[in-house]
Amino acid sequence: MRLKPGALLRFYSLCGILVQVAATKNKARGSQGQFPLTQNVTVVEGGTANLTCRVDQNDNTSLQWSNPAQQTLYFDDKKALRDNRIELVRASWHELSISVSDVSLSDEGQYTCSLFTMPVKTSKAFLTVLGVPEKPQITGFTSPVMEGERMQLTCKTSGSKPAADIRWFKNDKEVKDVKYLKEEDANRKTFTVSSTLDFLADRNDDGAVVSCRVDHESLNSTPQIAMQVLEIHYTPLVKIISSNSWPEEGQSIILTCESKGKPLPEPVLWTKDGGELPDPERMVVNGRVLSISFLNKTDNGTYRCEAKNPIGRNSTEYVLIVHDPNALAGQTGPDHALIGGIVAVVVFVTLCSIILLGRYLARHKGTYLTNEAKGAEDAPDADTAIINAEGSQVNAEEKKEYFI
Repeated sequence: MRLKPGALLRFYSLCGILVQVAATKNKARGSQGQFPLTQNVTVVEGGTANLTCRVDQNDNTSLQWSNPAQQTLYFDDKKALRDNRIELVRASWHELSISVSDVSLSDEGQYTCSLFTMPVKTSKAFLTVLGVPEKPQITGFTSPVMEGERMQLTCKTSGSKPAADIRWFKNDKEVKDVKYLKEEDANRKTFTVSSTLDFLADRNDDGAVVSCRVDHESLNSTPQIAMQVLEIHYTPLVKIISSNSWPEEGQSIILTCESKGKPLPEPVLWTKDGGELPDPERMVVNGRVLSISFLNKTDNGTYRCEAKNPIGRNSTEYVLIVHDPNALAGQTGPDHALIGGIVAVVVFVTLCSIILLGRYLARHKGTYLTNEAKGAEDAPDADTAIINAEGSQVNAEEKKEYFI
């Protein structure tokens, strides 16, 4: 069948209309399935925030970013707000990405990405701006501090958002018992935090390093630290060290007076038995050292070392006993004479005991009357019974028993 030219033209026109209608319907169905996708962003104050809006399927529909005040920042690739900090990163039918540099706290809020379908579809992205805490400072320290005085050190930092955390350390060891205070700043966005360390000054704290450490998520695991070196003044602590633990006559001895205090005590005072050193020729003082040469019994006594500084004074004593080297030598071995004497006494006592025992046995060897013999009942003992039996009962019948 052959169509006329006019009919053929009308046929092609009808096909074009049908294709166009089908395309329009597909576009409408695609538009209904589209939805913009965004993500929340967190950035440190002064940094750069990147806002990205994506659409998986797009049929040339426009995308737009607007700020929390609903001001348009970018419409597709066209900049709408005159702000040099805002720049286009990428613009396509599937993505609209922008950046905001030098972010301030006022930039925080909810940003909107709009997809201009019918109806318009939107997605929200919240921009969080972290306030960086200022470098901390320690106040309340006056140098020097006297031992026993109460110290109150305060560490303070402002501008943190959210509120920063403060920790105290003394020589790298954390101190837990501290006070913490948080206050809102005038801008009602950031915080000022402070912490107080309260303790009594001790001589062991002299030279200690006290540090205040500020931790915050904006610092990228690098805390801010303020340090203070303590200076504690205290009375001297005195100790005497001897060079000879067993001094003998004729030897020498060196007594060293160790004094520790702040300010450093200088010099020290040596005395003997409450008075001056009796023999300056043999007893020589050089700074903290007392040297005594050619020791003898007259050097026995109590030696005292005293140290003082502007805070106070302190002293300690050493009792010197000079030993006789000859007496010591006599006691080095066993005393054989003493041992021999003891042995002789033991032998003598043993011999005497044996003799007495022999005499006793010899005396009782023989006969004696039993209790059956006449006169034995009234006798107090065996010897008396025998005597009574032999003297007054001569004719009586004797019953004898023998023992050896």
